[in-house]
Amino acid sequence: MHEDFARNLRLLCTFYSSVAEVCRRLGINRSQFNRYLSGRYRPSAHTLRRCCEFFGVEEHEILMPSTQFELLVQVRPKQSLPDDSQVPEAPHLAHLKQIGTVALDKYLGYYFETYLSMAYPGQVLRTLVYVEKRDERVYYQRTERLREHAQSKAYRGVYRGLVHMLTDRIFLTDYETLTSLEMTQTILFPSFKNRITRLTGLKLGVSGSGERIPCCTRVVYEYLGAAINMRQALRLCGLYAPDDPRLDESTRLSVRNDIGPGEWHLRGRY
Repeated sequence: MHEDFARNLRLLCTFYSSVAEVCRRLGINRSQFNRYLSGRYRPSAHTLRRCCEFFGVEEHEILMPSTQFELLVQVRPKQSLPDDSQVPEAPHLAHLKQIGTVALDKYLGYYFETYLSMAYPGQVLRTLVYVEKRDERVYYQRTERLREHAQSKAYRGVYRGLVHMLTDRIFLTDYETLTSLEMTQTILFPSFKNRITRLTGLKLGVSGSGERIPCCTRVVYEYLGAAINMRQALRLCGLYAPDDPRLDESTRLSVRNDIGPGEWHLRGRY
């Protein structure tokens, strides 16, 4: 039994409106999280690290005796955030929030994101994206899961950001949550079909390999649904050869970064 860890975890959850909100924001299955809260199980090292990053505590702190941890939480100074209403840009941000979430409801759900990898030139990267609405804002999480080699351990990177829709285009801006050293920006232009199947556009970012030069690539979002088998979807994420038969022909053509005759810029494709 892991009683102290469970008590500490339950205490941290009280700072949120519900356990369901914590699970949703952490991306952890509720039944699995309940096992941690009961003290019957302790999470893996990776999941424990995610929980600590989310709650803003150190790993050794959350494993403290519960009485010491409760005292630590009480005396630790809370980070004061500026009052948004006092920021000169507040009216513009409020206006962007108001107009940017209109008509996004039908785009909520899960997507495969596919593009030519910035860190692994010549290979195609597929990631899993989840778009959700919370507190009248639309957020998204982009999860990378890849192996450099067949025998290497799978690496998982998580990006979180905001979504806005302006003039029939979807704007996404996120940051990499593990190191906070990288941001990406994506612009998608959906078709006018009632049923969402594919979104195409451009992604701007930098290579995770440490190269400082920014680059741009075509990108495709394939809609999977409002609810999916997460484990199975993540297994399908990773690096692919450009001619891999598991990538359909239309996706392979849409993510090619060639510039056609008469074109002066890298433009999105349908």
